[in-house]
Amino acid sequence: MAGQTQLTLIDSPPRRQFLKWVGNKQRFAAEIVAAMPARFDRYVEPFVGSGAVLARVGPEDGLAGDALAPLIEIWRLLQTDPETLLSHYTRLYERYGENREETYLRVRESYNSSPNGPDLLFLCRTCYGGVVRFTRAGKISTPIGAHRAISPQSLDERMREWRPRVMQTRFVTASFEETMAEAREGDVVYCDPPYAYSQQILYGSQSFDLKELWQAIGRCASVGAKVLLSLDGRKKSGSVELRFQIPDGLFRRQLFLDCGSSMLRRFQKSGETMQDEIVHDRLLLTW
Repeated sequence: MAGQTQLTLIDSPPRRQFLKWVGNKQRFAAEIVAAMPARFDRYVEPFVGSGAVLARVGPEDGLAGDALAPLIEIWRLLQTDPETLLSHYTRLYERYGENREETYLRVRESYNSSPNGPDLLFLCRTCYGGVVRFTRAGKISTPIGAHRAISPQSLDERMREWRPRVMQTRFVTASFEETMAEAREGDVVYCDPPYAYSQQILYGSQSFDLKELWQAIGRCASVGAKVLLSLDGRKKSGSVELRFQIPDGLFRRQLFLDCGSSMLRRFQKSGETMQDEIVHDRLLLTW
């Protein structure tokens, strides 16, 4: 059918991350995309985050949303005005080279006073572990990371690689319900929500209710859209399976993906051994 996206996993994925974001699916995007239908009309992602799966699909027609407005601002600027992102990052990087701690704190204060995409991009590249953590008031509270942030040249290279992959996607600041309400027959919807067992501390004032997500997924399936959901699967190296009250009949099958050690647990344990902290994602499918 004309206008359909046809998956071509022969194409190389982005070599490096554009955004550092907790729960980033960069390493597992190929496995997730391989579970999708070979053809579909439109790709819909209501929790876009780092966009790792979106970039792996590179849809001819995409819709991606998130409730965090500065995050969506980053994606829109990447499409329409990448030079603004790069020049802002470059100015901050130069100051960062002179005084890392002072620059980081000033940028964090700037973001917390007036949340915006360019500051968020710099913070997610310089904060501790790349884990941007929000308070209940919506303020970023993460301290500076010990690592050296990527150079403006590296950011420019990443932006040039990622930009063509997202140019046919419409980015919206919206709740997942609003984004998923646009799904129609023939669409593929990929959901990667905040994980109930492991990411509560990261999102502060951004409330999330799995019961509402079940309802939204059911509505998508009822109109003929195919839905994939990434969910906490197993922790403690597979010895503990996480359980949810998933409505009967909502999903037809599931897969488990070995995600290695948890990014969040690395953040929390800070240097301690990660033995027995291997996490498995559960990928649930409605067809």
